[in-house]
Amino acid sequence: MRKAALTLIAMVVVATSLPAFAGRSCDSPHPLKTSTMERGLRLAQQTAQALDASGAEVVVLARAGQDLSKYGLRYSHLGFAYQTPDGQGGHVWRVLHKLNQCGTAASSIYRQGLGEFFMDDLWRFEAAWVVPTPDVQTKLIGVLNDERRAIQMHHKPYSLVSYAWGQRYQQSNQWAVETLAMALEDDTNKPDGTVGRAQVQHWMQSHGYQPTVLHIGALTRLGGRMGSANIAFDDHPSAQRFSDQIATVTVDSIFEWMTRAGLTVQPVWYKRDHSN
Repeated sequence: MRKAALTLIAMVVVATSLPAFAGRSCDSPHPLKTSTMERGLRLAQQTAQALDASGAEVVVLARAGQDLSKYGLRYSHLGFAYQTPDGQGGHVWRVLHKLNQCGTAASSIYRQGLGEFFMDDLWRFEAAWVVPTPDVQTKLIGVLNDERRAIQMHHKPYSLVSYAWGQRYQQSNQWAVETLAMALEDDTNKPDGTVGRAQVQHWMQSHGYQPTVLHIGALTRLGGRMGSANIAFDDHPSAQRFSDQIATVTVDSIFEWMTRAGLTVQPVWYKRDHSN
């Protein structure tokens, strides 16, 4: 196992050197330890086996990149894991997700393998996912395999705590839930097949999505805004902001909504690497 893991590390080390992070702190970037890489690859392998056993073609997959327990949250970042042919009659799992360039207010959409997805310096080596219903999977796959539609909801200006119902910024989980909503929303009345963020957000509201409301005080907000290019609060309504209520999109809120709205076939599943 160790030899195989080290071989995989050599294959992905170039990709993981990119300064793109989401769902973990950028305060003190440092090279990943070999043991951390091995645990990430092991978790990726275990997750792939579990996803194969699920019979799903696409799942909504999360990781725990940083400790958010003080906000009552377990996971920090998610993307769409989906099967793609490996060219040898089988398949591999790929992940489409949005990453913020560490220390900047910009972001991009990435297609990565499970190894890269879990190669970050995770707070907790745990994967979590929900399996969408067959109908939702079909609609999602259609979007994920379409290069134009896969990035249609992407908005480059980034804030870690972007307002769930705003369009000035967009954080990673917000892109994911808006892309999911775009896949589910009936836009057949649009001849060009396009749909905007405001439209999908309206659809989300009408279908019961509820963002997480974080309680963040004024001093914390001021420190975050002054010290980090990727944190902004000026898109939040003044009444909510001045009462320390920051409504943003979280993994936990997406999982809860999908389960509550009947968009999944089962509760949240998880796979944890217990090795030291």
